[in-house]
Amino acid sequence: MAPLRIVIGRDEEGVAAQPEDSPTTKKPARPDSRVPLTRWEAAAAAAVFLIFSVGLFCIFLTMPEGDYDKILRLPRNLSDLRVLKDNLAIYARDYQAKFILGYCSIYIFMQTFMIPGTIFLSLLAGALFGVIKGVILVVFSATSGASSCYFLSKLIGRPLISWLWPEKLRFFQAEIAKRREKLLNYMLFLRITPSLPNTFINLASPIVDIPFRIFFLATLVGLIPASYVTVRAGLALGDLKSVRDLYDFKTLFVLFLIGFISIAPTILKRKRTYE
Repeated sequence: MAPLRIVIGRDEEGVAAQPEDSPTTKKPARPDSRVPLTRWEAAAAAAVFLIFSVGLFCIFLTMPEGDYDKILRLPRNLSDLRVLKDNLAIYARDYQAKFILGYCSIYIFMQTFMIPGTIFLSLLAGALFGVIKGVILVVFSATSGASSCYFLSKLIGRPLISWLWPEKLRFFQAEIAKRREKLLNYMLFLRITPSLPNTFINLASPIVDIPFRIFFLATLVGLIPASYVTVRAGLALGDLKSVRDLYDFKTLFVLFLIGFISIAPTILKRKRTYE
């Protein structure tokens, strides 16, 4: 018997979907709006989320007392981030070790469960800790969160990514198949450049059989250039008008240049093979 699949979503009229074998069921206009997870996959995802949430709550309990109404707010825009930075400056200075623990935990949690907003945390790292310490914090947190997302996707990711990005997944799988011999170079290129969203790479990598050691190393090294750009921008947070300003033409050119250098050995080897 085929596994029972949970359907999350509603049809265009906002009415909860009926069972497919019902004689009165109308065929939904947008079947792709539903998340295909089996009951066990949904339970596993909920269990992992609960474990992470409990861990985050336990870390919160160890934090020194403070004005939590002001410092425990995830920024939604640059204005919120500037206010948060001002509220956190003294707290981060007086309780640096515990603040860093809380910062990394929140970053990893958001990265694991694909919650938007980590770019604001990267800017915050630069504003509070400077370039060197900020880059170390961001790269460590982003790599840890991406690794957690990798293993979570290994558990339940195949139906999700096939639902979210079916064409992009097929393209990625074909590209990986062509570059098995120099897979690390190709993964470095993807991490350094904005060719594919990092969320997609985190989810798709275990599905297309990218070994974790290659995924981890490419993430650790490949995120450094973009992290440096974001963290450095955090030093001038007051002058930043939009998140889009982070990646202007000059910055993108440099990132792609670094990316092409990373895949140069693959290109040269292929050229020699054809010769």
